[in-house]
Amino acid sequence: MLNPTLYYVHDPMCSWCWGYGPTWNALQVQLQQQFGQQLSLQYLVGGLAPDSTEPMPEPMQQMLQQTWKNITQQLGTEFNHDFWQRCQPKRSTYPACRASIIARQFGQERAMISAIQQAYYLQAQNPSDIEVLCTLAESLDMNAAMFKQQLLSEDIDQQLQQEIAFTRQLPIQGFPSLVLVVDNRAYPITLDYHQWQTSMADIQAVLSEH
Repeated sequence: MLNPTLYYVHDPMCSWCWGYGPTWNALQVQLQQQFGQQLSLQYLVGGLAPDSTEPMPEPMQQMLQQTWKNITQQLGTEFNHDFWQRCQPKRSTYPACRASIIARQFGQERAMISAIQQAYYLQAQNPSDIEVLCTLAESLDMNAAMFKQQLLSEDIDQQLQQEIAFTRQLPIQGFPSLVLVVDNRAYPITLDYHQWQTSMADIQAVLSEH
């Protein structure tokens, strides 16, 4: 029998995923302590916004700036609002999703997600831009030229499309989401931005049934 799998469905450029980060990290530590290898953890990119080179419309920019402020207010999350002056925002997160998939192949997925989030939210860089992603890959000791080639490849795009299709079959309501799959059944797990205990209680309840 396959181990139960907890899927973390996210997007590297989702601001609520950035806000959830500390609680998610704490939950992972607790899961490792309690279940060890008996529970698999997998990241899935859900693909928030498809490829686009168009500038982000002004109303959407204002909405997202307000979202950042709301997240700070609710969770205390830090954002560098200089991004909106320094960068030309684009509504495009697929490149960052592809970067995460490539990094996964090298055991660097979490490091890449963290690098993308820090570049975007703290350093006012734009991970919609290929060159920014290549620089981040280089900072993780990945070959920038090879990384760029993969980033633009049909193979990685196909992997992304398959992953997005898979996430859409799961019982999720946006990003981030947690889904526990046991014996081919998918259970939505309550996601609490403030404390990991809520999700842990759900996970324990589902596993105890099996």
